[in-house]
Amino acid sequence: MKILIIDAFSEAHLDGLRQLGLTVDYRPQLKAEELAAAVAGATILVARSKKVARDAIERGRELTLIVRAGAGVNTIDVKAASERGVYVANCPGKNSIAVAELTLGLLLALDRRIPDQVIDLRAGTWNKKEYSKADGLHGRTLGIVGLGSIGAEVARRARAFGMRVCGWSRSLTDERAAELGLERVRTVPELCGRADAVTLHVALTPETRGLVGEAALGRLRARAMLVNTSRAEIVDGKALERAIAEKQLRVATDVFDHEPAGASGAFDDELARAPGVYGTHHVGASTEQAQSAVADETVRIVRAFLERGEVPNCVNLAVRSPAAFQILVRHLDQVGVLAEVLGAIRRHDINVEEMENTIFDGALAASAKIRLSARPPAELLDELRARAEIIHVDVVELPAEAGGA
Repeated sequence: MKILIIDAFSEAHLDGLRQLGLTVDYRPQLKAEELAAAVAGATILVARSKKVARDAIERGRELTLIVRAGAGVNTIDVKAASERGVYVANCPGKNSIAVAELTLGLLLALDRRIPDQVIDLRAGTWNKKEYSKADGLHGRTLGIVGLGSIGAEVARRARAFGMRVCGWSRSLTDERAAELGLERVRTVPELCGRADAVTLHVALTPETRGLVGEAALGRLRARAMLVNTSRAEIVDGKALERAIAEKQLRVATDVFDHEPAGASGAFDDELARAPGVYGTHHVGASTEQAQSAVADETVRIVRAFLERGEVPNCVNLAVRSPAAFQILVRHLDQVGVLAEVLGAIRRHDINVEEMENTIFDGALAASAKIRLSARPPAELLDELRARAEIIHVDVVELPAEAGGA
């Protein structure tokens, strides 16, 4: 079985994959447009920053599992994978500390204008008077948009700096806010209206695209700070341009709308040239510690898939299936019994949505839980009960909220 790895991965963890009996095809220099041809013959694909598009997924006839060696999966065509029954898994939380560290570094850089000071010193200019005008972070209010693992790590570090913290997240409860030592706010615009600095830590989804737009940016006070180490598309670019010009907003971003496809190359993005904007090279998760943790998790996912047929952190399984009824078939553990059961279901034109077969001690009997798209007719049940290998058949109508496992 072959595993194709198309981004940088530690040699030690490559050996760990080989020890699982895999043939490792390690091609970190592969270009995204070459993936469709390279994926042939691979059962598992591991990607970090390169895009995995529909054409590559469709060309990968043997492809069964895609692992995103990172948290977000917006670089993978998850819809195409789901259509072809390909598992997509990620490694959430493994780079949280790295991103939180960069976030605090960018906040400090904005407040103390560290990049500007370095540039002036290298140019032979000493300007202590100008650079002594920092506000300081202690006692300031930091608003955190998104309180997952990264946002929580940022909150802990901000509190250590003596900052007051407020937060917004769709899933944030008062109890969780209390655990994190922050104040919960109801909306993103409300958060922006109360904060001296705002930092973004939400995944890119249709709901979060443009989340920080005119309404939120309009509430920021003059010379407020905005840090984005999530995704560029979270912020409305045009509204941000206006806020920078009209409010002298100070912005630090690790992500841009127009990033090169590879690890290096020419770069041209209007935001990076705007006054008061500091940028980094989409390196939030790029520490040795974080990449080792992500590689550990990747190996764990692959091992579970190979040894137990399980996919930890799978992101594209149905929350609930169309199953409306379940039959429980207790049967003898003999060759062909389940095939006959499934054949009978098929003859009645009913689709099997989910199925699980449990073997009892001694391997003489088993119980099959089969979830169906429609009510099994009496004729089907009579046909199954008439078979000598079948001990008993029960039928249950599934409640609407329990249609998926």
